[in-house]
Amino acid sequence: MAVLIRFLFRFASLLPLPVLHTLGWVLGWLSFGLSTRYRRRLFAHARQAGFSRGVALASVGESGKLVAELPRLWSGRSVRVVWEGAEHVEAALEKRSGVLFLTPHLGCFEVAAQAYADRFGERQPTTVLFRPARKAWQRDIMAGARERPGLFTAPTTVAGVKQLIKALRAGQAVGLLPDQVPPAGQGIWAPFFGREAYTMTLPARLVHAASAQLLLVWGERLRWGRGYCIHVRPFEFVGAGPLSDDATVAATQINQAMEMLVRECPEQYLWSYDRYKQPVAASR
Repeated sequence: MAVLIRFLFRFASLLPLPVLHTLGWVLGWLSFGLSTRYRRRLFAHARQAGFSRGVALASVGESGKLVAELPRLWSGRSVRVVWEGAEHVEAALEKRSGVLFLTPHLGCFEVAAQAYADRFGERQPTTVLFRPARKAWQRDIMAGARERPGLFTAPTTVAGVKQLIKALRAGQAVGLLPDQVPPAGQGIWAPFFGREAYTMTLPARLVHAASAQLLLVWGERLRWGRGYCIHVRPFEFVGAGPLSDDATVAATQINQAMEMLVRECPEQYLWSYDRYKQPVAASR
């Protein structure tokens, strides 16, 4: 089975992006139709955030595209990317004090790091935080898939966090998804779209430990497989001022920033992600 999956993954990496997105759209709706739990969570989370059933339904196909595009992004030819707000990255790199990029589960978050590496990686590489796969065949596929010139990875471990701090202190870039539920003891409860969600404290720790700059970024999936648009926003655009030294206030500020990004394109947010779940103990 693992050999077959690797073969299919490699085959999919050769397909044009419009074909993959079409297949992903079908996959998304199959998942929606087959899982009552999936449907219930998707509608509940979109409603909690104040969005209509129409927005929730539009996100179904986008969630499928998120899965189907991975083979091309990890193992295939590069995809078309345009930028909106690249001047914020340029200005941050000029200061040489390290840049922390935050992105929610919005659009294609894989492509944002790749696009940075392609455009800015020679000046300052970026390191992204990732959770290692549990199954052997997944680890085989992921091994080396995410890393490329100007792009490195760090696991969600103590050693990985130290790697991130070291990169920031060297003036490099770091990227992570702050709306991912952290293990118990590594977060704090803070409101996200009006409901308490267990929120990681790592972004604030990184910013303050390395005196890093903070930028918001997300990769919009363009229609008909035309590629992606990388949107960059300064953290201050949320109107909350500098990131607070207080852990609870900082987590609330970051959640507010993620909310504002989601509102830019709610149809591409991963509403099915279990954002409000109880944290579990960290694996050793």
